[in-house]
Amino acid sequence: MASRPNRCSSVRPERERGAALLTVLMLVAVIAVMAGSALEKLRLSTRLAGNAASIESARGFARAAETLALGRIDNLLGRDASRVTLAGEWSGQPFGLPLPGGGTAVARVADGGNCFNLNGLVVRTGAGTYASNPAARVQFARLMRLVGVPGQSAEGIAAAASDWIDSDGDQQASGAEDGTYLGLSPGYRTAGTLMADVSELRAVQGVTPDIYARLRPWLCALPVAQLSRVNVNTLLPEQAPLLAMLLPDTLGVEAARQVLLKRPPQGFDSAASFWAMPGLEQAGVGAQQTAVTTTWFRLDVDVTVGGSALEQHGLIDATRLPARVATRQWGEAS
Repeated sequence: MASRPNRCSSVRPERERGAALLTVLMLVAVIAVMAGSALEKLRLSTRLAGNAASIESARGFARAAETLALGRIDNLLGRDASRVTLAGEWSGQPFGLPLPGGGTAVARVADGGNCFNLNGLVVRTGAGTYASNPAARVQFARLMRLVGVPGQSAEGIAAAASDWIDSDGDQQASGAEDGTYLGLSPGYRTAGTLMADVSELRAVQGVTPDIYARLRPWLCALPVAQLSRVNVNTLLPEQAPLLAMLLPDTLGVEAARQVLLKRPPQGFDSAASFWAMPGLEQAGVGAQQTAVTTTWFRLDVDVTVGGSALEQHGLIDATRLPARVATRQWGEAS
C-alpha cells in the first residue's frame, strides 16, 4: 500500500522559517535601538567633554585677565596710594586680552568700596563671633529710605539683616531670628556669620524681589565687619545716595549730587578738604566714613572662547600691595 504524504512535514518548516525571520527582525530592531542610544550617549558625552574643556579654557583666560587687572591696580596705587581719583579713566573702562582662535576676554575694574557693606551691620567681638552695630543699622535704614524703600519696611529689614549676621539668638525690635524662619516652608536658620554675597539678603525677613532689585546697586558684602569707607574722589554723581546716607537726614540726594559735581578734576587731597566744601556743615558726622583712596576694587570679566561664554565677578583686596583676589564667582551677577 502506498503511504500517504505527511502534510505536517511540509507545513511546519514554513511556519518555523516565518518565526525565525520575525525573531531576526526583532533582534535587528533591538540592536538598532541600542546602537542608536549608545551613539546618542557618545555624542552627548563628546559634547559635554568639549563644553567642559571650553569652560576650563575660558576660566584659564579669565585668570589671565584677572592677573592683568591686579597689575593695573598695583600700578594705580603704586603711583600714589594716598589718593585715588578717576584720572586716567581707569574706572569701568574695558581692557581686552588677545586670545587664540578668535576668542575675546574683556575685563573691567571699578571702585569696590563705594557701597554699603552689609557685613558692617555687625562688629567682631571674638574669633568668629559678631554683635549688632546699632549705628550701622540706622545708616542702612536711611539708605533704604533714600532709594525709595518705605520707612517701616526699611527699619524692619535693617534689624532683620543685623540679626541674620550676628552670633546671638536675641531678636532685635522689628528683627528676625531663627524662630521666624523655621516657621516657613521650607524652614531655615539665620547665618550667624558674615554674608558671603549680597544675594544672601534675599533670604532676610521683609526683603521682597522688588526691594532687593532696588537695593542691589548700593550694596556689597566685603569680607570684614566694618562699614565701607566711601572714596569721595571716585564716587560718581549718580551714587549720591551713598553720600547722603552718611548724614542724619540733613543732606538730600540732589544736594549730595551737586556737591559731587563740584569736585575738582584732580580730586581732594584729604577727606577733611572735601567736608570743608560749602553745604557740608556736618563734617564731623560723615568724615570718619569717607576717604580719598580705595582699598577694595570690583572686577568683572567676560570671556568668549570655543563657542562658550563665561562671566566672572570678583573682589580685589588692595589693603596692602601687591593686591590680591579676595572673592570670585562665575555666572551672572546676583
